[in-house]
Amino acid sequence: MKTRAGWLAAGITALAPPAWAQADVAGSVSELVVVGSRGTPRLITETASPVDVLSGQAIAARGYNDLTKALEFLAPSFNYPRSSSGPSVAGARPATLRGLSPDQTLVLVNGRRRHASALITFNAGAFRGSVPVDFNTLPVTAVSRVEVLRDGAAAQYGSDAIAGVINIRLHDEAEGGEAFVQYGETERGEGQTTLAGVRQGFRLGRDGFLNLTAEARDRQPTNAAEIDPRFGRVTSTFGDPETTDVNLVANARKPLTERVAAYGFLTYAHRDSEMSPLFRAPSVFPALYPNGFLPKVGLELEDLGADVGLTGELAGWTWDLSDTYGYSRGDYRVSNTVNTSLGLASPTSFYGGAARYSQNLVNLTLDRGFKLLAGAHLAVGLEHRREDYRLVSGAPASYTLAGAQGFPGFNPPTPVDVDRHAVSAFVDGEITPVDGFKLAGAARYEDYSDFGDRTTWKASAFWRPAPLVALRATASTGLRAPSLQQQFFSTVTSQVSAGQLQNVGTFAVNDPISIALGASPLKPEKSKNYSAGVVLTPGYGLTASFDLFRIDIDDRIALSENLQGAQVAAILRAHGVTNAAVARFFTNAADTRTEGFEATLRWDRRLSPDARLGLTLGYGAFDTDVRAQRTNPVLPSSPLLGVSSIDLMTDGQPRNKLVVGGELNWRAWRVSADVTRFGAYRSTAATGSANQVFNGPTSLDLAAAYRWRRQLTLAAGVLNATNELPDRLIGESTGRPYSEFDPLGVNGREYYLRLTAEF
Repeated sequence: MKTRAGWLAAGITALAPPAWAQADVAGSVSELVVVGSRGTPRLITETASPVDVLSGQAIAARGYNDLTKALEFLAPSFNYPRSSSGPSVAGARPATLRGLSPDQTLVLVNGRRRHASALITFNAGAFRGSVPVDFNTLPVTAVSRVEVLRDGAAAQYGSDAIAGVINIRLHDEAEGGEAFVQYGETERGEGQTTLAGVRQGFRLGRDGFLNLTAEARDRQPTNAAEIDPRFGRVTSTFGDPETTDVNLVANARKPLTERVAAYGFLTYAHRDSEMSPLFRAPSVFPALYPNGFLPKVGLELEDLGADVGLTGELAGWTWDLSDTYGYSRGDYRVSNTVNTSLGLASPTSFYGGAARYSQNLVNLTLDRGFKLLAGAHLAVGLEHRREDYRLVSGAPASYTLAGAQGFPGFNPPTPVDVDRHAVSAFVDGEITPVDGFKLAGAARYEDYSDFGDRTTWKASAFWRPAPLVALRATASTGLRAPSLQQQFFSTVTSQVSAGQLQNVGTFAVNDPISIALGASPLKPEKSKNYSAGVVLTPGYGLTASFDLFRIDIDDRIALSENLQGAQVAAILRAHGVTNAAVARFFTNAADTRTEGFEATLRWDRRLSPDARLGLTLGYGAFDTDVRAQRTNPVLPSSPLLGVSSIDLMTDGQPRNKLVVGGELNWRAWRVSADVTRFGAYRSTAATGSANQVFNGPTSLDLAAAYRWRRQLTLAAGVLNATNELPDRLIGESTGRPYSEFDPLGVNGREYYLRLTAEF
């Protein structure tokens, strides 16, 4: 069955209006996937683990202006809350799978591990303390398809694959291309977004290809802030930050001999963004800002990813040797601000410092099939990974005493310039003892230089007892090593704590301050994953699946509660900290259990020779609970995780999500409608009010496109057509009326136009 991208119908005749070329969109019966198994590609209805497939064409057709937003409204297990006031979250824009943390999902590009962002989400938000992969460093134009494996796969692909694996495949055509321009804005006349891109394929010799992509995006800010009742005027900005992105991608493959080929890809992204934290009242520094002021935090982000490799055949084995490199750099600047400790001598703009992260992965994999055993396949491999992390201090004036308002500059007590390496060996095999019954298993041994070794495993089974039904089940263990960022990040930043604006110090776990407050060395997260499901293929273009899952995570890593009080203040003063009265650190404070189920239904049918209709439905339910919680050994009265921190971990994201989509293709026309219903979530409001349950919003997205002479396509659409906004915060008194955890955001209805030329 064809899913969303596969609902595009073929042309009727040369004299008829040009029709849409058929292309797979998401999880069609004819869709072959490679993620989840190192054997031959297989249909998504033949996989032991549930896999969703979204084509790049389907993503672009929906009019979303970045990859993360597109995945949120097309994949039922994917979530993307839009924090607006935290410079770390607003800059990196992280996302999650199955309600877990962003860094518990492994992201691959062309099957290679993608590097994490240098930025850690240290501000308040749904992902506080995580180290995400920034999806938006990859342009939608370069994406051929996205494969979402909804199952633990650490034994197959390495640490971090606890919630699942997202594999982003780049375009690999050797000819043809497209150019497009898109413009959109909100109904309020904000968020003006101009997006332009071009992609072209080239032949390298007879069988090779080079595919190049360039994309640029300029987005103006949105602001849903209202009148601040304290001052009788709008004092804040609350919405998407102002951003400018430039993205470049190259993907290539070239046979060198009959048995050996070279391949590689290169991705580059540059982003400039600016957002505003909380408003500073006139009393903060009346000599310079008698009416108060709103600091502005700018982020300059550079991101580079590269992969180069050789592959070939030898003695019946396929071998693959590759080197994958990733680099992320984020530099902060803060303006329209002041360091109150410096008085009138203070600058009003500061360099706030920077974070640097790099990763290099060398991989050798050997695999082969065995003719004597039907369906048997074996893969073995070795990997070496090196990671480097560095914090660059801000200008001295940015961190002296009180520090710059809005973003005190980085000033680690000791220089942060650290590295580690990890080596691993894995084996991955499968066999089909009888027709329709597949067994698979994998094991991986990993040894980290900073915390030791661990072995993970996975076992799975797929059985088709009848042509119309199949059963599948998996069991596995997983691992996520504490990132270098989580072990060594240190800063002081301004946040709302207990309803008051305060400087909050985040200290590395090995810092004497953290140890004095009850910190201990971080341990890796360990998981046990179980899933079972049924796949139905009754025919007539219809497929359905239903999967249950459970994920137990021990020693889950999180930022501790904001610790404060007389004892904390005394410890901070004893260690010379005078610019913060609140402290926190990373800790393995809890064991959690996430349970849920996911269902998909897809129907694709030709209604007439020149009309095709496709319908999809996806539903996911996710429930996370704390199974055990650690106590603070030094300050027993100060919990490592309080109510707000537990809420972020267990209920800060929607507990369920429903995605319904339909697409009709008739001759030169394509019309689509997508409904996304988010479940309820809960959080402690930033103002310090009691826990509030928020009803999940519903978004209706509409799009229509006309294709002229098989070369030009004009598309128009409306996102969030019903102009839905999140529930209002109870007790909010600063003019920022909505929660930052809401997955729909605060932009309301948005319109766009897109013109595409194919060549």
